[in-house]
Amino acid sequence: MDFLVQILIAAVGMGTPLLFATLGGVISERAGVINLGMEGLMLVGALVAFVVMLNTGSYFYALVAASIASGIVSMIHGIVCLMLRASQIASGLALTFFGAGLSGLFGDKLTGETVEPLIRIPIPGLNAIPVLGPVLFNQDVLVYFSYLCVGLSWWMLFKTRLGLNIRSMGEAPEVCDSLGLSVLSYRFFAVVGGGMLIGIGGAYFPLALTPFWVDGITAGRGWIAVALVIFAFWDPIKALGGAYLFGIALALELRLQILGVDISPYFLKMIPYVLTILVLTLVTIRHNRLGIQVMPAALGNVFFRGEKN
Repeated sequence: MDFLVQILIAAVGMGTPLLFATLGGVISERAGVINLGMEGLMLVGALVAFVVMLNTGSYFYALVAASIASGIVSMIHGIVCLMLRASQIASGLALTFFGAGLSGLFGDKLTGETVEPLIRIPIPGLNAIPVLGPVLFNQDVLVYFSYLCVGLSWWMLFKTRLGLNIRSMGEAPEVCDSLGLSVLSYRFFAVVGGGMLIGIGGAYFPLALTPFWVDGITAGRGWIAVALVIFAFWDPIKALGGAYLFGIALALELRLQILGVDISPYFLKMIPYVLTILVLTLVTIRHNRLGIQVMPAALGNVFFRGEKN
């Protein structure tokens, strides 16, 4: 039981950056804009958070700076895709390479530097619940903030007029335009807002998981988040379960390495990505068999007023 609890505790921590990134991707794609640049945005968020934390010692400043930096980089994606009508896929991939190059360029000077990681803050009463208590309610403040972000994202998307308009942009932008809504403004807002959440996910690495700088600190987690958006059916609540499921795979990989299990470390590193491919395959087969259309109908389509997609 102790082994299982330790795995689940680690899974929540490992899944938290995935959760933030997936929420950002859900908001962006609900508005109809594909974002394949999550890995790059997470790297930008991680770099800025580490630098600010190193110089100020403030978690709050580091988090705010990381979200703003990733939001600014997301603006580039929005301008290129929504205003210049470039390919969303190509732009997203370019963002990934940009983030990787930027973090490598400036991060090279940070090698060997360390910061103080976030400490766990147990919630009195709730942390005493068997199994769930230590797993969910004995975590750091950013994990608790992620719970709040899940609820707020779901409420915003499905219970407010703003969320209805954002979802409508991803389903029928022509109709929204005919009703006098600015498709460009709503999509740009979703891209930048989603990018800021993705940046917070990147910031979680140096602030909690890896309190020292290493090149490629996110280790490809952004690509898992891209798959998680689909796995979660573009739903913030399901994103929570999906992020923790992949967190379990990542935590299990780490735990087996610590225990010295006689399995190739390369095979262990493959586990999360094999799970990604497997989940996407099963989800696609199920949707095709049942004829389910969950993906936003206008996802990836560029809309300009007076033109049809």
